[in-house]
Amino acid sequence: MALLISGDILHTERHAGNQHSELVLSMVSDLLLESGISLQQLDGIAFGEGPGSFTGLRIACGVAQGLAFAMNIPVVGVSTLKALATQVGNAKVVVALDARMGEIYYAAYEKITDQDWKTVNAPILCTPRNVPNLTGNDWVGCGSGFDVFNNELSERYCNHIRETRSGLFPRAKEIVQLALPVLKCGNGIHPSEAVPSYIRNKVALKESER
Repeated sequence: MALLISGDILHTERHAGNQHSELVLSMVSDLLLESGISLQQLDGIAFGEGPGSFTGLRIACGVAQGLAFAMNIPVVGVSTLKALATQVGNAKVVVALDARMGEIYYAAYEKITDQDWKTVNAPILCTPRNVPNLTGNDWVGCGSGFDVFNNELSERYCNHIRETRSGLFPRAKEIVQLALPVLKCGNGIHPSEAVPSYIRNKVALKESER
């Protein structure tokens, strides 16, 4: 959870497990209380649009929509993969999130400015051995996909990645950073238009597909 006020970011983190829906509104309330502002003073709301856990994405989108509807303010959906790239701080970042079922959510970015990224490889769902090609070196890999499939990804990108950062997860702090220029340009969307970016359409195979 994060709040950006006049360039300063107030944020809090909690690994909630399966308790997102039980904790999120109280965390919003606590953060606003700590900052000394009210919901009515917000100019917009950002949320991690995905990819990621289906349930987590639905909760994030639904809460953002509900609060934004109530305050009549715009919403900005931010890629969780781009938020992870921003967290790393390197100019070239490869992001891989464990998508289960032997697959990863993958993307690659190059930094243009502190808040602007060029998409080198657009977000996709793939197996670790079928990730897209990269050019050049000095790339940094991050995300739970590298934690789970480090051997496969390191072998695939042995001539391109100089290091991997373990234990990183998307954070609200980077999500609000990426959302700010969108809101400043007036490109936030109406809450009714906010949708999660699942990439994968389903998480289980039908009996006939097994």
